[in-house]
Amino acid sequence: MNAFFRLVASEHLKLSKSFIWLLLPISPLLSLAIGLFVSLDSTLDLEKYAMLVSAMAAFHAMLFLPILTGILSAFVCRYEHAGGGWKQLLTLPISRTGLYFAKFTVVALLLAFTQLLFLGAVLLAASYQGIGGSLPWGMLLAGIGGGWLACLPLAALQLLVSVGWSSFAAPLVINVMLTIPNMLILNSERFAPFYPWAQPMLAMLSFSDQEFGGFGLPLVNILVTVTGSFIVFLAAGLLYFKRKEV
Repeated sequence: MNAFFRLVASEHLKLSKSFIWLLLPISPLLSLAIGLFVSLDSTLDLEKYAMLVSAMAAFHAMLFLPILTGILSAFVCRYEHAGGGWKQLLTLPISRTGLYFAKFTVVALLLAFTQLLFLGAVLLAASYQGIGGSLPWGMLLAGIGGGWLACLPLAALQLLVSVGWSSFAAPLVINVMLTIPNMLILNSERFAPFYPWAQPMLAMLSFSDQEFGGFGLPLVNILVTVTGSFIVFLAAGLLYFKRKEV
């Protein structure tokens, strides 16, 4: 276990002086701007919170979170692809399984940090809008946590692609191409529950009683898609990495 934490610390150190930290608050800040100026016509405070989070999550969860997941997954492999880094790293007496999970853990933690920033943006926007009543922590945490969990299968898949592809840009282009159709797929009750890139948006809006196309779908469908794709993508990535030639 100590060896694994050292691997995580090593991955964190590689990123500590990079510009990747500047990307994490971009979407929460843009979402905050949306939350400050969105019109809340509902009379009930709980409905106002639902409307506020829905408006702020529309951009954040539909586009930025899936794209950021790809950027982070590609970035944790960037140093190893440069200058024969994989050869140097994989010849060391370290567990390949531990190394792969350490990279995945760093991506998951950075995504969690982004979600916490988004939560802070929601609280600031709610205060600015003057929404009274007690905070619906259950609703907020379910949306924030659900969005984070729904990103993990995407991180697992993107990490697999980034490990196998030395180009930094190519995996990101593929991820963007698969993210952009969200704007159409999310309005499909037939396809939205089974499209991995749509799950962050569905998860973050699962609290809402309103139904816009694919929104408000049964949570069990989302969990099956998220859990199933996560197991498949993570297992495939780990198997490939363990067999990767030095």
